[in-house]
Amino acid sequence: MLDCFTDALLDSFKILPFLFLTYLVMEYLESRTEEGSARLVRKAGRFGPLWGGLLGVVPQCGFSTAGANLYAGRVISVGTMMSVFLSTSDEMLPILISTATPVSVMVKIVTVKAMFAVIAGFAIDAFCRRKHITHTGQPGDEEDLDIERLCEKEECGCAEGGIISSAVKHTVHIILFIFAITFVLNLAFLFIGEDRLAAVLRDKVLIGEMIAALIGLIPNCGASVLLTQLYLGGVMNAGQLIAGLLTGAGVGLLVLFRVNPDMKENLRIAGLLYICGVAGGLMIHAATLFA
Repeated sequence: MLDCFTDALLDSFKILPFLFLTYLVMEYLESRTEEGSARLVRKAGRFGPLWGGLLGVVPQCGFSTAGANLYAGRVISVGTMMSVFLSTSDEMLPILISTATPVSVMVKIVTVKAMFAVIAGFAIDAFCRRKHITHTGQPGDEEDLDIERLCEKEECGCAEGGIISSAVKHTVHIILFIFAITFVLNLAFLFIGEDRLAAVLRDKVLIGEMIAALIGLIPNCGASVLLTQLYLGGVMNAGQLIAGLLTGAGVGLLVLFRVNPDMKENLRIAGLLYICGVAGGLMIHAATLFA
C-alpha cells in the first residue's frame, strides 16, 4: 500500500509543472476569447450547433455553463446547447497534454467529439422544427424568457483572482483528483489485477459504454479526470472514453437544472445527452478508430 501511495505521489508530481503551464495558457486563451465566442453562438441562428460544437472543445467547463444559461434565457436552441455539452471535454485535454499523450490521439478524440456534437445538434434542431417543438419541449409559440442570467463563470469559480490565480487553483484542484484516482487505481491493480479490472469495462460492449456515459453525467471535473485516467491506464477502451466524454459537460448540466425552471425538460435533456453519449461510444467502438 505504501508503494501504491508513493507511486501515485511521484506520478502526480511529474506532471504538475506541465499541468500548470497548460492551464496558464488555456486560462489566457479563454479570457481573450470567451465573450466573443458566446456572442458568436448567440448570433449564429440555425448554424448555432456548428459553432457550439467547435467552440465547446475549448477545455474547462466555462463555455458549457454559458450554453446552459443562454438556453435557459431562450437565446440559443436546444440543439446548439446540446452541441456545446457534447463537445465539452472539461479536464480531459489538460491531462492528456501533461501526460505527453501522442498528439494524433488527442486530435482524434477532440475531432470525433466535435463532429458528433455538430451532427447531433443539427439533428436535434431539425427534429424540433419538424415537430414544431419549442425550447420548452411543447408545441406552440416560444416565449421570451429572462436572459439576464448569462454565464459570468461564477458557477464554477474559475475567474476569480486573475489568470495566474485561476491556473493555480485549477492545477491544485485537478492534481489532487489525479493523485487520489491514481492511488485508488494502483490499489485496484494490486489487489484485483490490471487484466481482471480492465476486463470489467474494456471488453464489455454496451455495458461499458453505459457505465462510462453515466460517469460522464456527474457534474464535476472529477468525472473527466476519472475517465481519462482509466483510459490512460488501459482499463477503458476508446469507445467508452468517448461515451463518457460526450456526456461530460462539466457543471453545465448542473447549471441548467439551476437556471431552467422546467424540471421535466431538464430531465429530458439529460436523458438525451446520455443516449447520445452511449450511441457515440458504440459507434467509436465499432469503428475501432484508435486501434
